[in-house]
Amino acid sequence: SKKKEKATEETSEEEDDEKAAAILMKDAKALGIIQNAVSDQIFPRIANADSAKAAWELLHGEFHGGDHVRSVKLQNLRREFEYTRMHDSESLSTYLTRLNDLINQMKTYGEVLSNERLVQKVLISLSKVYDPICLVIENTKSLETVELPEVIAILKSQEQRFELHNADATEKAFASFT
Repeated sequence: SKKKEKATEETSEEEDDEKAAAILMKDAKALGIIQNAVSDQIFPRIANADSAKAAWELLHGEFHGGDHVRSVKLQNLRREFEYTRMHDSESLSTYLTRLNDLINQMKTYGEVLSNERLVQKVLISLSKVYDPICLVIENTKSLETVELPEVIAILKSQEQRFELHNADATEKAFASFT
């Protein structure tokens, strides 16, 4: 009978271990789903969470925090948006990625930005080298109706022209040494 009790205890412990392992697997799977679902900007905030519950609580606290917390964060993002400018040494693609990341954060907090507002922001925040093409866009397109992707395509074609001219200048400089 003692052997029977011991065997029953061992079976019970094995079942408990199996249940615990199954729970850990489900938690790890849920944590993976949460981590895969968030953007690259948000991921670092939950990267060190050791359970799905911990990650969820971090996200809930940040994005469903009190109205005051959300309001303050959104106001800071609005301020950053207003002051964001392209650096002279920055490529157009790098700047647009940086600006888009900021816009996405604002949208996460419920901000609604019209296409017109985004077009205006891009045109007024580029470095001076883009002033001529910005003037052309402003004078030939209706800022109320032109779509942001169209403006970006025009700007990227201009950037390619800059790069082509820079490559030509570099080749000529090297040719002058020979």
